[in-house]
Amino acid sequence: MLETEVIIVGSGVAALTTAYYLHEHKNVTIFTKAKKEDSNSWLAQGGVAASISKEDDWRCHFEDTMAAGCQHNDEKAVELLVREGPKRIRELMKAGLSFDVDQDGSLHLGQEGGHRKRRILHAEGDQTGRVIVSFLLETLMGSVTIIEKEYVIELIVQNGRCIGVKTKDPSGKTACYYASAVVLAAGGCAGMYAFSSNASTATGDGIALAYRAGAVIADIEFIQFHPTMLFVNGKAAGLISEAVRGEGAVLVSEDGRRIMTHIHPLQDLAPRDIVARTIYDEMSKGHHVYLDISAIHRYRERFPTMTNLCAKHGIDMETGRLPIVPGAHFLMGGVLVNDCGQTSIQGLYAVGEVACTGVHGANRLASNSLLEGIVFGARAAEAVRKETAPPIQLRKKTNDIQSDIKRVVHNLPEITAIQTTMSTYIGIVRDEQGMQYAKKWFEQFPLSDFVNSSLDDFSIEEITVIHMLLTGWLITTSALQRTESRGGHYRSDYPFEREQWKKRRIWRIKSELNVIA
Repeated sequence: MLETEVIIVGSGVAALTTAYYLHEHKNVTIFTKAKKEDSNSWLAQGGVAASISKEDDWRCHFEDTMAAGCQHNDEKAVELLVREGPKRIRELMKAGLSFDVDQDGSLHLGQEGGHRKRRILHAEGDQTGRVIVSFLLETLMGSVTIIEKEYVIELIVQNGRCIGVKTKDPSGKTACYYASAVVLAAGGCAGMYAFSSNASTATGDGIALAYRAGAVIADIEFIQFHPTMLFVNGKAAGLISEAVRGEGAVLVSEDGRRIMTHIHPLQDLAPRDIVARTIYDEMSKGHHVYLDISAIHRYRERFPTMTNLCAKHGIDMETGRLPIVPGAHFLMGGVLVNDCGQTSIQGLYAVGEVACTGVHGANRLASNSLLEGIVFGARAAEAVRKETAPPIQLRKKTNDIQSDIKRVVHNLPEITAIQTTMSTYIGIVRDEQGMQYAKKWFEQFPLSDFVNSSLDDFSIEEITVIHMLLTGWLITTSALQRTESRGGHYRSDYPFEREQWKKRRIWRIKSELNVIA
């Protein structure tokens, strides 16, 4: 029988960093619903932002992060991020993590959108996420237990404390595991959109799990759309890193007109929400938009992931133009936490994209996501180390657990129907009429039953759909409440920021579902 003190749900950088700073002090078990490499972190190309250069300063990084976030950020959280970031990066480098260097051996620092300084660290060109995840997995090998292809379907809460998780394996067998602390690091929800840069596993599971458990959800209306997904045969074929624009690529229309010239002082390196909306506007007028890479020297060497992606889809890079489309990329909100990752439920922590630290505000600054996972993963680990709850033996029930109620078969939608609804009505540009339609569409399903009843008798595929429905409804109804435009939340019927919404966060908790039950 296994024993553990800490359960971590997820296997991206935030999850693995938490485990890295815990494994010498606690017995750690990691659950991941797919393979351990299946995460957005593994796909992350851009890099890690840190004010590590002598020409840079944490205050500059702070100001850039606040500006990108439309001043909706939590200042304390942002200061922690940018001040502790360089320290954590140096700790990982000392432990053996390598970043790209210039010919003189100094760190190669790249430029990306929204940054006024070159402060982006890369590893093996545009494979930064994969390198960091591989390093952490290798370091943790033999020190933590990693259980793959076991889907967490419920957070177990007793007397106001999270004491473990309920899982389902591919055979349909359900089990319970217990620990003195649970760390939710299940990633975001961009896979709920038709065009997405995310791993297929990013379906909002963590948000739905926490909401069903009774945790507070905040800022979930803020979805970032990455401006440059490779656009092939009407589909988004993969992300083209912002670092490509940082090295000189520009956005052009089919006739070669630079579309960002008169939009923002930073032009092609403006914050992502502004660039994505500009591309959206061009495409809505019937124009095609391209990324012109002709100014980049040695781009094949500098961006191997992009080069391989283009080759895979038959795109001739020698033309100097890559067809692009914006795609859902990152959730700024999530499970509300304090600066140590503690949620509103005792014993439950959240880190990475699933968490709402307030650090990103209304729009995330490029390459702050891996940094957030590292900084707040380390902070959560420190808090978990101080947990006073007695360790609970990890118990696995191999028999099927009975549902609280007899299962009623519902006509669940196809995942593509959810993706179409989200993309059409809760996408880059939103309005009252479209969001009301989406709200009505989501509420045709028994959301209250999904939240308040056991899901044991549903299959993994059905539970994935249920989680997507809950998360989609939360995003939709939060977006309806915020009657302004700010960062990743843009409404054509309220196209400007409104002072009464400044610093106001929309909090969600499951008791609200009693109203529509």
